[in-house]
Amino acid sequence: MKNREISTVLYEISSLLEIDQENPFRIRAYTRAAQTLENLTEDVESLAQKDALTQLPGVGKGIAEKIKEFCSTGKMAEYEHLKQKYSSGILEMMQISGMGPKRTRILFQKLKIDSVEKLKEAAQKGWLKDLEGFGAKIEENILKGISLKDQFSKRMLLDEALRISQEIVKTLSQQCRSLEKIVPAGSLRRWKETVGDLDFLTVSEKPEEVIHAFTHRKEVKRVLAEGSTKASVLLDRGVQCDLRVVPKESFGAALQYFTGSKEHNVALRELALKKGLTINEYGLYHNDDKKKSVAGKTEEEIYKKLGLEFVPPELRENRGEIEAAQTKKLPKLIEEKDIRGDFHNHTKLSDGTHSLEEMAQKAKEKGWEWFVSADHSQSLKVARGLDPETLWKKKKEIEILNQKWNNFNVLLGSEVDILSDGTMDYADDILKEIDFVVASVHTGFSQGEEKLTERIVKAMGNPYVDIVGHLTGRLLGSREPYPIQLQRILDAAAKTQTAMEINGQPQRLDLYDSYAQSAKGLGVPIVLTTDAHSTSQLDYMTYAVATARRAWLRKEDILNCLSLKEILDWKNSGVSIL
Repeated sequence: MKNREISTVLYEISSLLEIDQENPFRIRAYTRAAQTLENLTEDVESLAQKDALTQLPGVGKGIAEKIKEFCSTGKMAEYEHLKQKYSSGILEMMQISGMGPKRTRILFQKLKIDSVEKLKEAAQKGWLKDLEGFGAKIEENILKGISLKDQFSKRMLLDEALRISQEIVKTLSQQCRSLEKIVPAGSLRRWKETVGDLDFLTVSEKPEEVIHAFTHRKEVKRVLAEGSTKASVLLDRGVQCDLRVVPKESFGAALQYFTGSKEHNVALRELALKKGLTINEYGLYHNDDKKKSVAGKTEEEIYKKLGLEFVPPELRENRGEIEAAQTKKLPKLIEEKDIRGDFHNHTKLSDGTHSLEEMAQKAKEKGWEWFVSADHSQSLKVARGLDPETLWKKKKEIEILNQKWNNFNVLLGSEVDILSDGTMDYADDILKEIDFVVASVHTGFSQGEEKLTERIVKAMGNPYVDIVGHLTGRLLGSREPYPIQLQRILDAAAKTQTAMEINGQPQRLDLYDSYAQSAKGLGVPIVLTTDAHSTSQLDYMTYAVATARRAWLRKEDILNCLSLKEILDWKNSGVSIL
């Protein structure tokens, strides 16, 4: 966890230096070092002890010394100096959609606004619209951004929830020898895109031992409740965690009940009543004999007793899964082992942190058969998009790598910007030389629904565009989806056989499940991508797969499950082969 803690500090230094109008190269150095630590799989403290920090990409001698300082003292002098100069509210302001260092600096200097509360008050009173660089629309967007941030303030992104959960499962399993089972439940087990509280179900013959270990974890800020078989704590990050120790014979019933969703459980309870049964967290019972359960040890036996196929947790949202389970029409959902490659990721040629060879090597180690490396195109300067000359150098590097490896192929991709008029950021004579083109909108979100829709539809009409990236543009907790006519876009994608991306970045997960399900129903090809900016982020395929499962998708619906020959056949034929 120290890696992420230091990464956050470095990001915040970078942001505060922008407020200070520091040297852009210095700001970029902190950002790159933060990205490296954020994605680092090794323990940064161990590297600091071995004086190996400067071997990391983007970590120079100066920043390495600051990281060492933090590892040994828990503080970084430069960070403390900047925090004295600027309040914590300044950092919070910069996280609001529509804000940023430049606007934050203007508001701080001209109106002495140094907190989200003051920002909200000023926007509501109309004090911002007349300032240079603002205007009524930006003032409106800032208020929307504050509202969005408030909505997500008590929720975590899926990857953070999973990371905390895995750490709790690991340490409790090590500490409590009596622990027979420990399973996360709730929305995390259903792989929802954001998670509120964490729930754990356990089985142990010594429940007091498990409860004590749980409530005495070092990151527990406050014990909210503690009994002989259940406890609730608040972690130092403000996350509430509940743990229950349940009997073996009730574990399945409890797991089903506490996994939810509420809507699924209500529908299941109504079905049980029609069959003369009662279901609760302790088991499944006949209405005329509620002392002895007829099922409850496993979830499978509960669903079977109700005349249903087993419903995977990802589908438990009361969106037709119970009806499908009654007629044995639930799909065999895609699994991560079905994935044979990735279409969208980035190297350090643009805004990634690892080289092409390092990224491809990690993909090979994951057991994939092919790997499409897709850096940004030329106009996205903030992400150091590739000009044509650099793109051709990358193509040569790919050719060399493909001579080096057997049974694994690297392909040239590019995430090409859809420009404001719907044309592409590279000319067609360049696009046709790229193996897979991912067309994405990165700018001009305020064009309006009609223009944004037309822009995307026009791009899909380009014969060299294969995939549309992160269609809605949302960033969970910080940016709402931009307005588009979804049906019109999906209809066009079905006609052109342009694939829609399910982006595995935890802040995106875009297309989201309901949209992906609609796309599949129209015959639109689907690809799963990591949008990885480091080798470790290639593991984001897990989240793309989870979203696909929530969308009821099978391996037969996903292009990533095809062989190299099959994806090239799809690319070249322009028709569906799924």
